[in-house]
Amino acid sequence: MPRRPLTASRPRLPTAPRSIQKGSSLADLLDREAIECLAHNISLVHPDFDGKAFQRSALNGLKPLSIMQRGHHLARALREHLPACYEQAVRILLKSLTPPLTGTEDLGLAVFFYLPHVSFVATYGLDPAHNDGRDPFDISMLAQYELTKRFSAEFSIRPFLIRWPERTLAQLQQWANDPDPHVRRLCSEGTRPRLPWATRIPAFIKDPRPVLPILEALKDDADLYVRRSVANHLGDIAKDHPHLAFELCEQWLDGATTERKWLLRHAVRHPAKKGVKEALRIRKLAR
Repeated sequence: MPRRPLTASRPRLPTAPRSIQKGSSLADLLDREAIECLAHNISLVHPDFDGKAFQRSALNGLKPLSIMQRGHHLARALREHLPACYEQAVRILLKSLTPPLTGTEDLGLAVFFYLPHVSFVATYGLDPAHNDGRDPFDISMLAQYELTKRFSAEFSIRPFLIRWPERTLAQLQQWANDPDPHVRRLCSEGTRPRLPWATRIPAFIKDPRPVLPILEALKDDADLYVRRSVANHLGDIAKDHPHLAFELCEQWLDGATTERKWLLRHAVRHPAKKGVKEALRIRKLAR
């Protein structure tokens, strides 16, 4: 696929297919072109950034890494070449962002360009030692609020839920009412106890009840993108606490709209396939 020409005046995303093609992998999304693009975007807003040196650091040892490993690798390279103060570095990254996504369907794979950005927040945004001794929580939340509008902060929010569960849940509870569906989806997807590809949240595997108010707020969300996440979150809960998940589904059946019935059928589809009677009953009632 031909590369897009560099645009001198505005940030850009690298070219990317809509889906993974035969003979390629997700790791290819964070290759030479993405690194060049990242250097270009940062240089637009931070003239002191040494883009050439950053690209050398970023390419060194990149080839054998998986997509997630590349995200962490590029975050380390950013740390090396951005200001040492975490908040200063994050504000530069935020200034370098492309415009927010305007849809929630068929997003393609170009958004993985922002995996290094969320990795940067997850890796360096928890420790005051990286932020001149100041609490980094607020700037980290701001960064994830903006990044999730362009990719998803579901991977980076999880270390904060593990380190500061009450603070982070309180922030997500507020965001559950945000006008942007990408932000609302983060509130459900980022708190899933067993999110694929991501660090598990042991406290929520043991007791998912602290997150239930968020799911309650989002169960009738206007966007399917958000409701699908709520359904998958319920499915996660059903793996460890089936009684709690089925009980919640029973409650949500009362006065359920067509959209909520779809959510409930989707939530219990896996135990229903295994013949679990409660799940089969919920699917029948939610027709």
